[in-house]
Amino acid sequence: MSGHQYDEGHTVAGWSGTAVTAVGSALAGVGVCGWTPGLWLGGAVLLGAAVLTWVLHLAGWGKTPGPRPAAAWGFWTRDHSARGGHADCLGCRLAGRGRTPAAVKVRAAEPVTANAGDPAS
Repeated sequence: MSGHQYDEGHTVAGWSGTAVTAVGSALAGVGVCGWTPGLWLGGAVLLGAAVLTWVLHLAGWGKTPGPRPAAAWGFWTRDHSARGGHADCLGCRLAGRGRTPAAVKVRAAEPVTANAGDPAS
């Protein structure tokens, strides 16, 4: 393991969204202190942070809901199941993706009978 025993959820989507949110909050804070355009700019940047985080999550740079296996804890580990949608994920549902992870679903094979289609049987 990489020095810790818990999945702390450090992802590209999470850190990018946090950084842009910090900038938006600082701009909004300056707006509260008297620079009125800061309120509007801060609000726009905060909205952009939400969209950026959502898009990165949908592209697979976020985290699935719930704990991940230890092999998927790395910062640069991409989640390839995001394409089909995560179960219980509001962001995936808002994007119109399914409620189940993208997994190859194998249908049960039709039972084969010994002389199926043989006119002599």
